[in-house]
Amino acid sequence: MRQRAQNRLISPAPYNPYPVWPDGYFNALQEAGVHQDLFLIYANWVRAFFAKNPGKARRSLGGPEIKCFLQQIEKSGTVSHAERLQAREALILYYEKFRGIPLVKRRYCPVDEKNENATRQNEILSDSTQKTSSPLNSTKGLDWSALKNAYLTAIRVENYARSTEKTYWQWIRDYIHYHQDRRPSAMGASEIEAYLGYLALKKRVAASTQNQALNAIVFLYRKVVKKDVGDFSSFTRARTGKRLPVVCSREEVSHLLSRMNGVEALIAKLMYGTGMRVSEALRLRIQDLNMVRKEITVRGGKGNKDRRVPFPDSIREPLNAHLDWRRTLFDADRLKNMHEVELPGALARKYPSAPYEWKWQYVFPADDYSTDPRSGAYRRHHILPKRMQRAVRQAAREAQIQSRITPHTLRHCFATHLLEAGQDIRTVQELLGHSDVKTTMIYTHVLNKGPLGVVSPLDTL
Repeated sequence: MRQRAQNRLISPAPYNPYPVWPDGYFNALQEAGVHQDLFLIYANWVRAFFAKNPGKARRSLGGPEIKCFLQQIEKSGTVSHAERLQAREALILYYEKFRGIPLVKRRYCPVDEKNENATRQNEILSDSTQKTSSPLNSTKGLDWSALKNAYLTAIRVENYARSTEKTYWQWIRDYIHYHQDRRPSAMGASEIEAYLGYLALKKRVAASTQNQALNAIVFLYRKVVKKDVGDFSSFTRARTGKRLPVVCSREEVSHLLSRMNGVEALIAKLMYGTGMRVSEALRLRIQDLNMVRKEITVRGGKGNKDRRVPFPDSIREPLNAHLDWRRTLFDADRLKNMHEVELPGALARKYPSAPYEWKWQYVFPADDYSTDPRSGAYRRHHILPKRMQRAVRQAAREAQIQSRITPHTLRHCFATHLLEAGQDIRTVQELLGHSDVKTTMIYTHVLNKGPLGVVSPLDTL
């Protein structure tokens, strides 16, 4: 999560006489807390700004030029208000944090070429189009730092997943930006409905995306702001549609797995053989594997539920070889006193020696150490989901599978192939960890012979 740039105008970084573009800029974005997925978007805004000021030294540009650029893109009508604020922050971070150049007042700037001699309000990055004071240029505006701290405290008390924490914060920021950075306490049901209607009608987001945004905003008001904003039964919703899961045939799964190598291949086989989600497979601990009983315990799955899944015999030998290598890595980390592992909840306080024990180690560790974004501890984590996503996509391309394949597709294939083999749906429901059998019923619609075993009349002619 990135902190808002209001404080960066007051305390710029030291002057950088040798800026390295774009790597140095990306480092500045990372230090400011900008999400990695936005790095290229921020860089493109900076490039667009320089393209609007050809032939001028970059260090000579500043607040007035940035103000003109923002007014130009707003007049174009092709960018949303949130995108305009995003461009603004990208430029502030470029000068204040990357170049170390304070955005001081130098001269006036025209809004467009036809009005080149027009004068503008003599304020750095002033924004006359906003109805309220922005935190970027006013100490009386919304205190983003205080809001973020209150939000993080509330969501971590509720024990939400790290991915949910990041996603909710992005929706909360976008909601507040849409209403010109007004304080959430000063807004209510009408502003929420306007924003959700904007997502459905203008942004044309999917119904699930709109519901996700609604959940984030409701969390903001109920848990952070402590304000009752009523229900939203009448607001404009995105159209919902029925979507079937992507399922591969057994031959396609075999081709896919055969084109994967190393630990990624082992994880993919484990996912297809057990129906685990990618996050569940990557979070497996040594003690979760029980080869004697031929079962694997999935801890803290979706909905914070535990369940047991079958242990595939076909991966016993490669998994044993992997565990031998894992033990060697653990011993090497222990010699460097770097064998501590993250424990869920407050288990580390309850069992102080547990983070250093072999049985609590991740089965699939990362290649190197990293910093925990919550605790700040420097230790070895598990493999990130993106690594599996890239490996599965590459294998699907090599296998020439035309469907859109992700690691979650292996879970769909697990359920569908079990039902095709005659397994009862209640057992499949338990293996998948579904709370309601209706969720599992979706796989009956992608069986080879349809949900009721109906044979097409064309095949009977």
